Amino acid sequence: MHRKGHVGASLVVYAPLGFLVTALASIEVGLVGAAGVASLAMVPDLDMRIPFVKHRGITHTVWFALLVGVAFGAVGLAVGLQRGVAEALLFGGAAFLFGAVPILSHLLADALTPMGIRPYAPVRDDEYTLDLFTAANPLANFGLLGLGGVVVAVALVAGDAVPV
Repeated sequence: MHRKGHVGASLVVYAPLGFLVTALASIEVGLVGAAGVASLAMVPDLDMRIPFVKHRGITHTVWFALLVGVAFGAVGLAVGLQRGVAEALLFGGAAFLFGAVPILSHLLADALTPMGIRPYAPVRDDEYTLDLFTAANPLANFGLLGLGGVVVAVALVAGDAVPV
């Protein structure tokens, strides 16, 4: 997939979390979360700019998603500790999800293409592909972007409608 498709996929995967964040905090916080995951949607493709790192290699695995999630979670935990243990756990867990969701959504979007992904490499070499359309397919990329926009908008509006 290209950037538009990956941004759309990250918004689709974020939508349930966005609903929860909006219901518990505010629609503004939900929107910031949506912007955050959208901005991280292309992180796995940084492998194309790093010499000696194979595209759709280690940055396209669940291990990388776990690493990014743990890094974000550690920052959230540290920020939350300033307010207490409960807040630290809440901030840490939320930050973990905000870090892992864009990486996992990137993998899901790439699994739609013929090239597929090997999400458990190097532990297992299983390849997953639905082979639905090529990564460069503009209809697929714009369609996924549109779907992501609609799904996240509905989730945030619904979350905002939940009585506090």
